[in-house]
Amino acid sequence: MMAEGDNRSTNLLAAETASLEEQLQGWGEVMLMADKILRWERPWFPPAIIGVVSLVFLTIYGLDPSVLSGVSCFVMFLCLADYFVPILAPRIFGSNKWTTEQQQRFHEICSSLVKTRWRAVGWWKRLFTLKEEKPKMYFMTMIISLAAVAWVGQQVHNLLLTYLIGKSLRTQGTSWAVKSNWNLVKQIRARLPSLRQ
Repeated sequence: MMAEGDNRSTNLLAAETASLEEQLQGWGEVMLMADKILRWERPWFPPAIIGVVSLVFLTIYGLDPSVLSGVSCFVMFLCLADYFVPILAPRIFGSNKWTTEQQQRFHEICSSLVKTRWRAVGWWKRLFTLKEEKPKMYFMTMIISLAAVAWVGQQVHNLLLTYLIGKSLRTQGTSWAVKSNWNLVKQIRARLPSLRQ
């Protein structure tokens, strides 16, 4: 009985991964390059990531767009990327050089994305199960969690908080990144009273 459930789960994973691979086929080369960058295959990738993220956030800070303008520009950027990446990626990366190893890595990335989606849906379902089975526990957990997030949001500027999260998203396991983030936070907290006035 358990083997049948595992087999069904494996088949479902394979089917959803194949479907996602088909949907993202035009993005294959870009996803492989992004995977190499995020896995830090070269020693200069971490500083390059931090530099690009910093440049993006400095641009946002300098332009100081309204929320509506920021969301609009972000969605417009996604639409342009969705249109141009499948057209330009084969010309830039040369899709005729697609090897078995690259196809395997692309498959692993898509499989990982499917598993991540499953985890998110699983947490969402657990949350609603908790709401139905233990409403008081659900209420207390949500209120305390959201109050903590609201407090952090009140103490730290939105853009800075987003920058720190974006910068440390991939580097959270690295002590170098943790130390640099902590030092940055200490410097900013020291300047915070003067910034708030």
